[in-house]
Amino acid sequence: MSDKINICVIDDDEIYKFTVIKILESIDFNKKIEAFSDGEEAYSFLLDNIDTPKNLPDIILLDINMPVMDGFQFMEEYVKLKPRVGKKITIYMVSSSVDPIDIERVKKISEISDYIIKPIKRGELIAIMNKLHEEGKI
Repeated sequence: MSDKINICVIDDDEIYKFTVIKILESIDFNKKIEAFSDGEEAYSFLLDNIDTPKNLPDIILLDINMPVMDGFQFMEEYVKLKPRVGKKITIYMVSSSVDPIDIERVKKISEISDYIIKPIKRGELIAIMNKLHEEGKI
């Protein structure tokens, strides 16, 4: 994995966000990590960088329940923006919710690669990176 991988963590839980960032930093690959506390901040970042694909995330770890703009609202806006995005962004919905309604709703959004139940573990993150690398997505 020689190129820098841009990872975006969108979550309002500061302790969880800190933990995930620390885990990501401990994994041996070249990366840049951006963190946002709600979907609106992250969406603004995408808009601000839409013309510079190298600044856009390769991977987004997106929480469902957040203030201002939740994960589902973020995805509604992302779907509209996607035709202008100059790269493939792999999105994982990460939530503590085990509600079948949330899980089914996520499955209906084709832009979301998978649903991961919190807390996400180091091994899961390594597996995600390795899989995306093997598939040529990062």
